[in-house]
Amino acid sequence: MKSRTVRRVTLSIALTTALAGVAACGSSGGSGSSGKDDKAVHKGTTHVSPIAALRSAEKSTDSADSAKVESTTTMGTMMSMKADGVMGWADGLTGTMTITYTGGTMADTMRQTGSTSMQARYLPDAYYAKMSDKFAEQTGGKHWIKYAYDDLAKLGGGSGAYLKDQMQNTTPNQSVKLLLASGDVTKVGEETVRGEKTTHYSGTVNVADLATKTSNLSASQLEDLKKQLTAAGVSTEKVDIWVNGDDLLVKKVEKGELSTGTMSSTAYYSDYGVKVSATEPPASDTADFKDLLKQGSTGGTTS
Repeated sequence: MKSRTVRRVTLSIALTTALAGVAACGSSGGSGSSGKDDKAVHKGTTHVSPIAALRSAEKSTDSADSAKVESTTTMGTMMSMKADGVMGWADGLTGTMTITYTGGTMADTMRQTGSTSMQARYLPDAYYAKMSDKFAEQTGGKHWIKYAYDDLAKLGGGSGAYLKDQMQNTTPNQSVKLLLASGDVTKVGEETVRGEKTTHYSGTVNVADLATKTSNLSASQLEDLKKQLTAAGVSTEKVDIWVNGDDLLVKKVEKGELSTGTMSSTAYYSDYGVKVSATEPPASDTADFKDLLKQGSTGGTTS
């Protein structure tokens, strides 16, 4: 495997592992359809305004602290992936996910490493991706790659700073906050999602404006982020959420457009309050992504 491939894989994993976490517990910037397994029961009026209902859902979901998550994400022709696991947000984002790349150029790249599936661990200051034995042959036998959020922020400019902010502060109710901040919320109706009665809400949000409202970025970081969003063709996204009778988020769907195609994300939530256990991998089996980038920048091969 060439060192340039190691560098490319390392950078790609940085993006997709972060996206899996953000898609699970926040706004990914995209979405998919509402799903064929969701059956509409009826569309009627509610006795509570959509804004009041969403505020209640925001509070209840935030205080639940953890949940099981299943998600699928697509970003144009670059990648399609699915992820499942448990995530907690009581004190920063923590959890474990299994991520499988199902299509796009990212899946092709991952096949070169010997596997299209990997484990991910999320901790408050970093996340870790477990690679295959074949990939470990290029990293001194180390299977885990560490991505510190501070390092990602330095690497990615405004978008890196935004990613760090989202990874350290996001919760599943972030999608609810998106709709509340947008001011464009409608109640679609009562629907059944995986056998559970829910209320479906929908709205359209301006991505750059919401980054200003929902993040802790500085003025210069926000300006940099807006430029990067414009270059990527990102402007607005459609957000749909389904809330159950306990005011807990059951499903979210987000959809937007990139210059390279459609960006979409769908996530399902269940078993709120589930125990979450995520530990730092052994240092002896962990490589830092900054070191791998330096290795890859030299060119040539590592074998």
